[in-house]
Amino acid sequence: MPRRFYEKDGNLDYLNGRTVAIIGYGSQGHAHALNLRDSGVDVVVGLYPGSKSWAKAEAAGLKVQRTGDAAKAADVVMILVADHIQADLYHNEIAPHMTPGKTLMFAHGFNIHFQQIAPPPGVDVSMVAPKAPGHRVRELYTEGVGVPALVAIHQNGSGQALERALAYALALGCLKAGVIETNFREETESDLFGEQAVLCGGTSELIRAGFETLVAAGYAPEIAYFECLHELKLIVDLIQEGGLGYMRYSVSDTAEYGDYTRGPRIVNDQTRAEMKKILAEIQSGEFARQWIEENKTGRKRFLAMREEARNQPVEQVGRELREMMTFLKKKKEAGVPQESEAAAKK
Repeated sequence: MPRRFYEKDGNLDYLNGRTVAIIGYGSQGHAHALNLRDSGVDVVVGLYPGSKSWAKAEAAGLKVQRTGDAAKAADVVMILVADHIQADLYHNEIAPHMTPGKTLMFAHGFNIHFQQIAPPPGVDVSMVAPKAPGHRVRELYTEGVGVPALVAIHQNGSGQALERALAYALALGCLKAGVIETNFREETESDLFGEQAVLCGGTSELIRAGFETLVAAGYAPEIAYFECLHELKLIVDLIQEGGLGYMRYSVSDTAEYGDYTRGPRIVNDQTRAEMKKILAEIQSGEFARQWIEENKTGRKRFLAMREEARNQPVEQVGRELREMMTFLKKKKEAGVPQESEAAAKK
């Protein structure tokens, strides 16, 4: 069973006198920078010249420098830009400044596990991965609660890599909720599988297939949208709050009976076999090679798929119906990330 860590296991002394560079100021970057700053840590934000986030970070009272300058000045460098740009950014701006005794950190293990980034000996390489989007990491920190996280050590140059990572997790607020120990391979492969087979790929296709089945059978697209997409949030909230059992307790007996008797006909042996293939592609590095190559060759296929998905009927109907939902507009006015911002994950 993996070790679990809480506030008693963290000590901010391991960050005393050390400057932390947060590279990137998106969904996770802004939360890490602000939480660490509010915990008394010396923080600098690293961005490229002309970044739209530069003024935002400065307006929040943070010191901002070019990425290379921030990496040079810092003792701890946390990379929080998108996976597909990390390797080039590291090689061009950060690597020259990764001298022995420094710490290189990540919130996702993709580039270390798939060997796109190979830090030099003598450098600590660690991960603190909050299990929530950035706005939630910040929100719960301000409420004095915190979100759970994972911690992993890839390279222990100092002999104190875990202690330093736990100090970072403490400053981020995650030790209030609990931090679970893992490793870069486990975090990366399980994260990719969850995204592809369940959370994003699996859920998106299930929603679309259900919507299209009802519409093809003559039901109104608006009704199909509510039944197959809109109400999913209710179910997910119940599951998150108390697991599958609490969800089944909370819905009608009719829904629960349908769950037991029809669910296995949707996710059947063929589906499980395909899940195993997807996991094997992740474990072998095949998916990583495809994604890296897609980015190196201009992302044409990826961008075409994004545009095609944006224009699917379920999306067109959804855009119209969401205009009726004033509570969603209130969230936008309050600054909660919506639609175009939701892609900024890690």
